[in-house]
Amino acid sequence: MPVQRFAPMTKDFATFDCDAHVTEPPLIWERAHEFLTRDELDALKRTIWWDADSRLLIVNGRAGVGLGSPRKGGIPGTMRVITNAGPGVKHDIQRALNVRNLNPKTALTQEQVAYLDHAGSYEPKARLKDMDVQGIDQVMIIPTEIDIYPWLEDALGAKAFCRSYNEWAYEYTRENPDRIFFAALIPMQHPDYAIQEIRRVAALGCRVALVRPMDAMGNYPLQPKYEPVWDALEETGMVYGMHPFPAFGSSKPSGYSEQYSGAELIRKTVATAGLPHSFLTNVQNFQAEAALWVTMVLMSGFFERHPKINAAVFEASSTWLSFLIDECDKAYKLYRNERQLPPLKKLPSETFFEHCMTGFEGDEGPPARLPEFYGDILCWSSDVYHHDGDDVWRAIETMQKHHLPREDQAKFLGANARRLYKVQAPATIIRDRVTEIERPDWWPTEEEIRASLRPEAAVTPH
Repeated sequence: MPVQRFAPMTKDFATFDCDAHVTEPPLIWERAHEFLTRDELDALKRTIWWDADSRLLIVNGRAGVGLGSPRKGGIPGTMRVITNAGPGVKHDIQRALNVRNLNPKTALTQEQVAYLDHAGSYEPKARLKDMDVQGIDQVMIIPTEIDIYPWLEDALGAKAFCRSYNEWAYEYTRENPDRIFFAALIPMQHPDYAIQEIRRVAALGCRVALVRPMDAMGNYPLQPKYEPVWDALEETGMVYGMHPFPAFGSSKPSGYSEQYSGAELIRKTVATAGLPHSFLTNVQNFQAEAALWVTMVLMSGFFERHPKINAAVFEASSTWLSFLIDECDKAYKLYRNERQLPPLKKLPSETFFEHCMTGFEGDEGPPARLPEFYGDILCWSSDVYHHDGDDVWRAIETMQKHHLPREDQAKFLGANARRLYKVQAPATIIRDRVTEIERPDWWPTEEEIRASLRPEAAVTPH
């Protein structure tokens, strides 16, 4: 059998992956009756339901919405971008397999796509084995279908789904509660439901409440009616987890046009420009949502009204943050006399450093060059098992390339996240990189990988 080899590496500190994903399994819906009242279960079926016969997610009465997270096993001739990036499945490997799929004669078979559909995305035992290879000592799991939840029209159905997902995620963490933690979905469709779920999951030991930067049906999180929700976060000590997404808008109700996120507008622009690859929008859409949220909370005095809240900015990279915060400081100094809101007690940058942290991915170079800025606010994320996911060894390689001191590496890759989430490092840590992984006979060769990386390899003849 072919063997995939990696350069030896070691580390002497515990890592924490602040943002990695699960794909929501059918078990969430199969077991929902165990947690819900009859009215809640009926509302769940009307609102968001996995239909086992058709293998489709039905949202607000529309079938086939979302990224297909509950579907297991893969589809022949496709790369399942939300479960591909397991141990060693680097971007060049994915590229080679995608190029194969351009030719029907070499397209991936059912057996091959099933091999690439990593079970760790929905099964904790498999995930722990993958984490050992990836050098990940601890992880915060986050769902994949984040673009759907703000558009669930029935508030009771949204409450029911959040409860069902959170119950499953909590059980997932029970496999090893010292290594796996979950971020809870919060039903922002109704503030009372949101408060109930925050308090319920906090009692389970959950550290993070997920709230999109733009939310349901025009109910932006900074509206006054959500003040009791932020009070609940302060009371429980949970972290406000702000996770953007591409914002396809596919779940938006027909005829509803009063709300667009920056990410959705970027996607529409790319589509009308005729650019064929949807991932091109990822250059800007995550950052657009995150940048808007950061600006709004800093300039509106959110953290001064809620001084006990800490927040995490997930999956938006971090390089943009330094100049955005600088612009916030400059704008406040220039225009504070024209400001119609109460004066800020601190500069926006000071508030961010006191209350917030931001995620970054292992191939980002600028944070390693600016430890004096990022030193106490940076948390590494793998984004596993999504197509752009990677392991901690890649992050260490990037940091070593830029000569980042070991002490800063330890903070960026684990210590900062544990401080934010108030968790202890595990008793034992992964110290040595796994240098060999056995692969099936159909695994791409080095020659095939090199050929696939040429631009012309991905152009199909007409």
